[in-house]
Amino acid sequence: MSKTAVVFGGAGFIGTHLLQRLALSGHYESLISADIGEPRWRVEGVDYRIRSVCDPITLDLPGQVDEIYNLAAVHTTPGHEDWEYYWANVLGATHVCDFARRVGCDTIVFTSSIAVYGPTEDPLDEDSELKPESAYGKSKFCAEQIHHQWQRESRDRRKLVTVRPAVIYGREERGNFTRMARMLAKKRFAFPGRTDTIKSCGYVKDLVGSFGFALEREEQTITYNFALPERHTAEDIAETFAEVGGYEPAKRVIPLRLMLIAAWGFEVLNALGLKTSINRPRIMKLNRSTNVVPKRLQELGFKYQYPLKRSLEDWKAESTAADFD
Repeated sequence: MSKTAVVFGGAGFIGTHLLQRLALSGHYESLISADIGEPRWRVEGVDYRIRSVCDPITLDLPGQVDEIYNLAAVHTTPGHEDWEYYWANVLGATHVCDFARRVGCDTIVFTSSIAVYGPTEDPLDEDSELKPESAYGKSKFCAEQIHHQWQRESRDRRKLVTVRPAVIYGREERGNFTRMARMLAKKRFAFPGRTDTIKSCGYVKDLVGSFGFALEREEQTITYNFALPERHTAEDIAETFAEVGGYEPAKRVIPLRLMLIAAWGFEVLNALGLKTSINRPRIMKLNRSTNVVPKRLQELGFKYQYPLKRSLEDWKAESTAADFD
């Protein structure tokens, strides 16, 4: 069956991997990416449109829309004013659901976030209480409710898949995993305060694979966490990077107090006009655990293809500009 899918946020890291997977499946006659920037890389056959979900959505489409993927978000934390998270994530959810109503699409996959649980050292699954603390987490919680309202308007016909990803890594991630690899290669990596911080994470190829798995289920609504089933510490991740990349294992641990003092200094420089991404909230984020368990996916029988070591090997094999680009 030839289908049409619209991917909001299709130019981003996850969106580009998703469109690649959908294009290779051969099941789609039309694939449309709606986003505000240039894609990580251009997927052959994808129709790229410049659109912001912060505005009412208009798209000239070739026919019926079978699937909508809402990946668009302001997500870097810290990094934005509080209002920006609500403006993009809550208003964006409203506009995407309005678009789905207008074009008669009955299937939405929405990427929320594990930030809806709030920070904790304890393991959390889909039955845990939602207690978001950050503006990002609160905006994603609101966006979940907007999508669920859309689904409840026609419970028997509309299908909603809500995914709460942990840290996702892979080709063109450009985030914490990429930075860790770069620093390990230069022998500059040090653990912020401790080595046993649990970092729930998952490979991008398994994440987009889980979308299709959920869509094939009979349930009209599915909400699940996405992360590797194994709990990995920062030390586990660094050691696996070192093994796959051929780097020296990281051993240094810098006391958290010293890192916070140094980060305060960078904040002063930032206030004086010397821009830097280093600040105290970012250091604290690195020091805290994200201990989220993908219980629902395991109960449903999802088969992960990429455990940690294999995923890093796959990422390295696909990279051209650096070991992990």
